[in-house]
Amino acid sequence: MAPLTILNTRKKAVTRINRNSKIFTTIIKAIQDKKGENIVSLDLRKIPEAVADFFILCEANSNTQVKAIADFVEEEVRRATEETPYKHEGFTAQQWILVDYVNIVVHVFIPETRKFYKLEEMWSDAESMEHLEN
Repeated sequence: MAPLTILNTRKKAVTRINRNSKIFTTIIKAIQDKKGENIVSLDLRKIPEAVADFFILCEANSNTQVKAIADFVEEEVRRATEETPYKHEGFTAQQWILVDYVNIVVHVFIPETRKFYKLEEMWSDAESMEHLEN
């Protein structure tokens, strides 16, 4: 098994962000516009081991909606900030799509997958905030 030091090859960007940053608010609005549910952000900035400043998690009712939310997040962030993801994963299975903007990682789940992986529990030291749907 490869050592976990491989995680350190992905560097956080120098610019610090917060929940009022343009990219953050654009992601939340994009998720809300596509009817994502149970939207939660985790502030990881005080956790030294964290690979990002924020995780944004949400749920969708179907694999099709998971993909639609992830696609729309990428489209809206590109339009509003001209940023493209560092990486994205999960578009094949569409159970959990991850869109990685280095400082912010967006996780779009179907409910069963979110319950199984329990990211909120894994990062329970992070300050959590719910973002109510529009």
